[in-house]
Amino acid sequence: MVAVSRSHIADGGAPPSVEGPTRRNRPRGVTIGGIALRTPYWVFSGSVGLIFLAPLLWTAVASVGPRAGTNQVDGWGFGNYETLANYQAGIWRYLANTAFVALLAVALTLLISLLGGYAFARFRFPGKNILFLVTLAILMVPYATLLIPLYVLLNQVGLQNSLVGVALVLTMFQLPFSTFLMRISFEAVPRELDEAAMVDGCSTFSALWRVLLPAVKPGLITVGLFAFLTAWNDFMAPLILINDTERMTLPLAVSNLRGQVQGVVDYGATEAGVVVLALPCIVLFLLLQRHYVRGFMSGAMKG
Repeated sequence: MVAVSRSHIADGGAPPSVEGPTRRNRPRGVTIGGIALRTPYWVFSGSVGLIFLAPLLWTAVASVGPRAGTNQVDGWGFGNYETLANYQAGIWRYLANTAFVALLAVALTLLISLLGGYAFARFRFPGKNILFLVTLAILMVPYATLLIPLYVLLNQVGLQNSLVGVALVLTMFQLPFSTFLMRISFEAVPRELDEAAMVDGCSTFSALWRVLLPAVKPGLITVGLFAFLTAWNDFMAPLILINDTERMTLPLAVSNLRGQVQGVVDYGATEAGVVVLALPCIVLFLLLQRHYVRGFMSGAMKG
């Protein structure tokens, strides 16, 4: 109800129009036509999302469901996870090995790519562009072809069958992309910031630490997330470099567990291992996805 004053009616004026709250309170830009145009996009995006989520959901359900030939035969339960937990050295040992390799690879990748990207973006030196192209050329070399030479090299320096050696190998393969991403992240920051810091008395490393590091934080998070996901899930490098069951990473342990009894595949324990491997990656990505997108957007706008 809209109250109409008596004086307004007495003066012969028409009562004010009653438009109701629908038109007046409707958000700007939201129209029936706009919703109709966006509906196919929403449906398509949701369908693609379900396609990618379906295998993960099926694996999670199957890991606790009954299956013949596994430790979970009758009813729903965590028998497959018990098999995984008690396999050889135990799941906690393999998780600790995987976490050590992943965290060391992340730390080394962040440190080297930060300094390398800063140098390529801010300094001028002879052969800079050629050196950068040579660094990127490592991306064109197949991953598996370098593992045997690296195995020989690590054996000569005493790092073969070592988690440190695995972390160094994974770091080497992460550095080309990480250095490229950090370079474009630094180039997206105006040079006036570090120049002003140096005028105020900061050294090169002080300007990097105090001024530029906060500005390129999204790029650093993106690099760290990529390095963690790669190191956490990598199977090939531990397979070639590790031959001690006590030092296996979780992907290698799950692969060995898969066919431990006369070649019979233990699908239940394998699915449990996939769930355990996927959970930290999903949680970490959900926590850092905002910075992850910002890191790629800064590079895209610059490039």
